[in-house]
Amino acid sequence: MKVVIAGGTGFLGTALARTLAASGHAVVVLTRAARATRPGGLHLVPWTPNGETGAFAREIDGADAVVNLAGESIAGARWSAGHKRRILDSRVKATRSLTEAIARAAVPPAVLISGSAVGYYGPCGDEIVTEDSPPGSDFLARVCMHWEAEANRAASDRTRVVCLRTGLVLDAGGGALPQMLPPFKLFVGGRVGSGRQYWPWIHRDDWVALVEWAIASKAVSGPLNATAPNPVTNAAFAEALGGALHRPALLPAPGFALRLILGEMADALLLSGQRAVPAKAEHQWFTFRHPELAGALRAIFDGSGSR
Repeated sequence: MKVVIAGGTGFLGTALARTLAASGHAVVVLTRAARATRPGGLHLVPWTPNGETGAFAREIDGADAVVNLAGESIAGARWSAGHKRRILDSRVKATRSLTEAIARAAVPPAVLISGSAVGYYGPCGDEIVTEDSPPGSDFLARVCMHWEAEANRAASDRTRVVCLRTGLVLDAGGGALPQMLPPFKLFVGGRVGSGRQYWPWIHRDDWVALVEWAIASKAVSGPLNATAPNPVTNAAFAEALGGALHRPALLPAPGFALRLILGEMADALLLSGQRAVPAKAEHQWFTFRHPELAGALRAIFDGSGSR
């Protein structure tokens, strides 16, 4: 099987590309680097994700699957008006480049797996949200709506589209988790704000396996929550993380201080959340290796749960 991955050099894309290559699949990674190389069995192909097609489209034509993970880091900088525009444009334009290539392909891919996020639902308190829940109205919800709408332009009787609404992906080697560790290691870790907000999470191995499953499962289409079956409150998350590190979780990070430091981003990423559950995956019998947070963290810190 040939899989083309846009955004395949990031935290999630790297893990997915390596896993697919190790399973014997031909993996093409679209990159903004100027020169294509072949490290570890991966074929790197340059592209410019500006909303237009280009020479990279030759890789799309005849591919079995395309996975779209491209986009500006949401937490890479304080949210100015300019950075918010870059967050939105980078996702929509990269996705449009792919959907245009798919539309023009003589043999389009059977499936497009396109990134999205649980931020689609907006702040939800303790309400359980599934793939059938309506969108929110804040900035991240609007980003996800535009992102998914662009991906869905590729849907046809020949191409299935799955929009992967990803939660907090946990792994020791990247993502948000390593940034959470220093306060706990210094015995000053604890909840964020009230601690009552839900943090939907997923172990990176389960995220990779879910993408593999979505590629292979012809019955899966539309939105797909990439979250573990048991989301927890931030207070419970802090307690579990402290337990995994053998540290207390007693000192909260006040919401007002986070808002002073991070601005609007504090509420969107830390002080609110979604009690999102993977209803569609569970209904179609996907099996999570790490359904409980405590077990997932033990696997990560024992070094036994990551590929």
